[in-house]
Amino acid sequence: MSTAVFNIRVYGLYINENDELLITDEYRLNMNMTKFPGGGLKFGESTRDGLKRECQEELHQEVEILDHFYTTDFFQESFSFPNRQLISIYYFIKPVGELKVEIVKNAFDYTQNVDGPQCFRFIPLSQITENDVSFPIDKKVVSLLKKYYSERKN
Repeated sequence: MSTAVFNIRVYGLYINENDELLITDEYRLNMNMTKFPGGGLKFGESTRDGLKRECQEELHQEVEILDHFYTTDFFQESFSFPNRQLISIYYFIKPVGELKVEIVKNAFDYTQNVDGPQCFRFIPLSQITENDVSFPIDKKVVSLLKKYYSERKN
């Protein structure tokens, strides 16, 4: 009998009043990566509580969790944990109060490449492409977001 092992991640999709999507550039696991704010769910946490904790850690502020947007619906092996199936859950979020993190203009606009640097930037929904993010599930989310917002505008 095989034992299923999963890596469950939770991510926040924040779209500001200018229809720009917040993304984070990070240096982790000896590589640059672009993704959405969020991270790993801890044992015992609900997905919403895990996302609130991750946003507190990354954005240094409380967020309101709005609607669920997407949960992985295809097999994806975890990049950082081989032999584990990755399941990512995405929610729309909004910061409680003003967004506190510094927003940069250029990708990877941090000063040092040691494990941990992170910066945040906005990309207009009208301009973002799947190539702007690093991982396969995030690429699908970008595609779904563009379709979702295109249909809402029509």
